[in-house]
Amino acid sequence: MESQRSLLFIALMVVTYLLFSQWQKEQATPIEQVTTTQEQSIQENNGDFVPESSEQVAALEKIPSATTSKLISVKTDTISAKINSQGGDIIEVKLLKFETVQDSDIPFTVLQNGAQKYIAQSGLTGANGIDRIVKGRPIYTSQQSNYDLNGNEELLVDLVYQAENGLHITKRFTFKANSYAINVDYLINNNTNNTVSVQMYGQLKQSTVVETSSGMLPTYRGAAYSTTEERYEKYDFEDIAEANLSQPTAGGWVAMLEHYFVSAWVPNAKDTNQLYTSYTNSYEAVIGFKAPAINIDAGQQGLTSAILYVGPKDQGVLEKIAPNLDLTIDYGFLWMISQPLYGLLNIIQSGEFSFFGMFDVDLGGVGNWGLAIIIITIFIKGAMYPLTKAQYTSMAKMRDLAPKMQQLKERYGDDRQKMSQATMEMYRKEKVNPAGGCLPLLLQMPIFLALYWVFLESVELRHAPFVFWIQDLSAKDPFFVLPLLMGISMYVMQKMQPMTIQDPMQQKIMQYMPVVFSIFMAWFPSGLVLYWFISNVISIVQMKIIFDGMAKQKAAKES
Repeated sequence: MESQRSLLFIALMVVTYLLFSQWQKEQATPIEQVTTTQEQSIQENNGDFVPESSEQVAALEKIPSATTSKLISVKTDTISAKINSQGGDIIEVKLLKFETVQDSDIPFTVLQNGAQKYIAQSGLTGANGIDRIVKGRPIYTSQQSNYDLNGNEELLVDLVYQAENGLHITKRFTFKANSYAINVDYLINNNTNNTVSVQMYGQLKQSTVVETSSGMLPTYRGAAYSTTEERYEKYDFEDIAEANLSQPTAGGWVAMLEHYFVSAWVPNAKDTNQLYTSYTNSYEAVIGFKAPAINIDAGQQGLTSAILYVGPKDQGVLEKIAPNLDLTIDYGFLWMISQPLYGLLNIIQSGEFSFFGMFDVDLGGVGNWGLAIIIITIFIKGAMYPLTKAQYTSMAKMRDLAPKMQQLKERYGDDRQKMSQATMEMYRKEKVNPAGGCLPLLLQMPIFLALYWVFLESVELRHAPFVFWIQDLSAKDPFFVLPLLMGISMYVMQKMQPMTIQDPMQQKIMQYMPVVFSIFMAWFPSGLVLYWFISNVISIVQMKIIFDGMAKQKAAKES
C-alpha cells in the first residue's frame, strides 16, 4: 500500500468516524411521546414521584400539607442555589465561576425549574417516611430565606419539619467554600412512642424534551450510573422510558450528564443501595438511589445522608468524591490514550504534578492552554521521529523511483495486472517497502481522535483563550484562519511527497484533500485545529531535514 493511499484511507476513516458520531447524536432525539403500553405504566407516576419503600408496608392515606411553600436562596463563592421548602428540593443551581456565554458575566445554569426542568430531589420514603405519607410532600420551615457563605469555610442550612405524631426531622444542607459538593443529612428525632423506619432517597429529574446543541460536536445528555459490577454505564432518556432500572449495589452513584457539567447523587459507600429510574407522565426522566431503611427506637435519633455534586466535570475533584465518578468525563473508547494526553497537557499548562498522591510538585506551567497544545504536539512528534524518519525515507526512495514508474506506465499502458507485477518486482530489486510510511499514519489517527475527545470533554479548555482572535480553544476559529493555515500546510506536505498513485481519480481526490479537510475542520475546536496545523509544520521541517540529508548522502556516494 502506497503512502498516499494510506493517508487517504486514514483520512476517510477519521471523517467517517466523526460523521457517524454526529449521526448518532442526531438519532438520539428527545423523547416527545411514548407508546400506549408505556403510557399505562407511566400514569402511576406524577410530578411528585416518590420511590416506593423497599420494605413490605401497608398503603397509607396521605396527610395534606398545612402551610404554603417558599424559596430559600443560598450563595457561596462557587454557586447560587434555590431550595424549595416543599420537599426541600434544590430547584436551581448557577455556577458563578462559569459563564453561559464567554464574557457575558451570566453564570451558567445547571439545575432549573422552568420549561426545561432539571432538579435534584431527596426525601424519606419507607414505612414512616414523610415524603411517602404527606400529600404533595412535606413543607419545611427555615429560620431565614437567604443564606450567604460570607467568606466562611462552611455554611449550614437547616430545614425543619415537625410531624403531628411527634416525629421531628431536620434536613441539613452543608455548603463548603470552593466546592460544588453539597452534603445532605437527615437528622430524625423519634419523639413518638413507637419504633419508626425511614429510608432516604435522592434523585435527579430532568425533562426529556430538551434543546439539543447544534454544531459538529456530538455530546451526550442523559443519565449514567455506577455499581460494583458496572464502573460506568450510560442510561439515556430512551432507556429510562423503555425500562425502569432497579440495581442493588454496594455504594455506587447516579448522575445526569451534559457537555462539561454533571450532577450526581453519591450515597454512603458502606451501604447497599438500590439504584432506580422512572419516567413520569410529564415526560421527565428520573434516576436515583434508595439507601437502606434505618429503624429508630422511641426517644432516639437517627441519621442518614448522601452527597449531591452539581458542577463542572473536574477529573481531580470527582475521583475524590466517589470511585469512578471521574468516568463521567467520557473520553470514549480511546480513553487509555486520552487520559495520559490530558494529564500531560494539564502538567504543561499548570505545572502541577502529583506522584500517585504521595507528593506534589509545582514545575511552573506555561499558563496557556494553546502553548500547552503546541508543546505537547512537539513532544508527540519528537517521540515518533524514528518512525517518521522511516516514513519519509521510504517516501524519498519512492520519489527517486518516479522516472522508472513512468517508464513502466508507458511500457504496459492500461494493462493493470502487468503494471502491478512489474511495480512489485521493481520494489523488490530496489529494496523499497511501499508500506513503510503507513505505521506513523496509523499511529497518528488514534492520537488525533483521543485529543478530539480531550477537547470535547475537558472543562478546563472551555472558554480557554490562546492569542489574538482565538479566545476559546473549545470553539471553532471565528475567522477560520487556523483551518486555512492547516489546509496550506497539508498542500505543502502533499507537494513534497512523491505522487505514486497511478489512478487519475485517486490523484484528483488526493489533490483536493487539503481543501476538503480545511472546510471540514473549520467547525471543529480551534485547539484541535491548532494541534493538526503545528503537527503539519513540524512534519514539513522534519521532511525537509530528512530529504536534504538523503540528497547529501546520495551526492557524496556519486562523487
